[in-house]
Amino acid sequence: MTREKKIVQTSIIGVIGNLLLVAAKATIGFLAGSVSVILDAVNNLSDALSSVITIIGTKLSTKKPDKKHPYGHGRVEYITSFIIAIIILVAGGSAIYESINSLIAGQTAEYTDISLIVISIAILVKVAIGLYYRKVAKEVNSDALKGSGIDALFDSLLSTATLIGAIVARYTGVFIEGYLGIVIGLFIIKSGIEVISGAVSNIIGERTSNEVALAIKQTVNSFPEVIGSYDLILNNYGPNRAIGSIHIEVKDDLTAKEIHPLTRKISQEVYMKFGVILTVGIYASNTSNPAIKEIRKNLHDLVEQSPNIKQVHGFYVDEELKTISFDILIDFDEKNPEKLRDELIDKLKTLHPEYNYFVVIDNDFAD
Repeated sequence: MTREKKIVQTSIIGVIGNLLLVAAKATIGFLAGSVSVILDAVNNLSDALSSVITIIGTKLSTKKPDKKHPYGHGRVEYITSFIIAIIILVAGGSAIYESINSLIAGQTAEYTDISLIVISIAILVKVAIGLYYRKVAKEVNSDALKGSGIDALFDSLLSTATLIGAIVARYTGVFIEGYLGIVIGLFIIKSGIEVISGAVSNIIGERTSNEVALAIKQTVNSFPEVIGSYDLILNNYGPNRAIGSIHIEVKDDLTAKEIHPLTRKISQEVYMKFGVILTVGIYASNTSNPAIKEIRKNLHDLVEQSPNIKQVHGFYVDEELKTISFDILIDFDEKNPEKLRDELIDKLKTLHPEYNYFVVIDNDFAD
């Protein structure tokens, strides 16, 4: 079963489960006159609607690339998460509004033992849905399902609070329905803010996870011709959809006939393991000369004195043109990267004035 079909199947199960909960809770809520139970039913209805939107978003995200969208439609899933977050926020705001009105009106509720049993069963169902969502989300790497799973488990806690309120009202005559409704509403809003924050962050473009970056570099570095790998950039076009680039350092005496199959093999291996379309660039290394080794050592000594320079790579000395080129990876905390680069060049010129320097500033895209 494909990732998309698994997400759709899981969402359909969630829709059915939530609709059954809506029917049960709404019936109990209206019979008992319970605001918090009715609001809990409305929350389940919003969960069902969220699952429907997830299904639609998943279907749209699988559309093939076209001329206008050559990278595919995978980011539709992030837009889907954004819409779901809006629904959650509206549900939370409605819960608070209705709860405050019930407190002002002084509404009370009457519960039967059957009502309490049905609410308890509903809690167990919601826990089962949440755990199922979370399990599948981990299998298929779906933020939408992961968020729904967390939300479902959180809802079970809120339903537990509703059950406590019902038990208190049933056996003590103390009604805390409105207060519980306000608490439920606040937690729903909190959940919505977290979902919308994650969706916006994904749309803007997040940093590649350390685990993925290190795993890709380990794969690239496993080829015997590769001295080192640098400048990994991954552009995310939806879950499990990435296009990127990387530079590898090789000896400068390798020929194009040797480099071409090497880069092809690397790209193929990375795609097979990670599903990433990777373009491979080349850095030539010529540090066998003792004089060049000394220059490189001096460079690394200077870099170690600057905490905001995280790495230096792509080092190459052209003796004929008397030029030295390399890249420096600068921390995002550095306020003036150009000044830092110029200071480094000035220090190198003091040690090796016979060379011209070409230094590129790299952003810290991935570990």
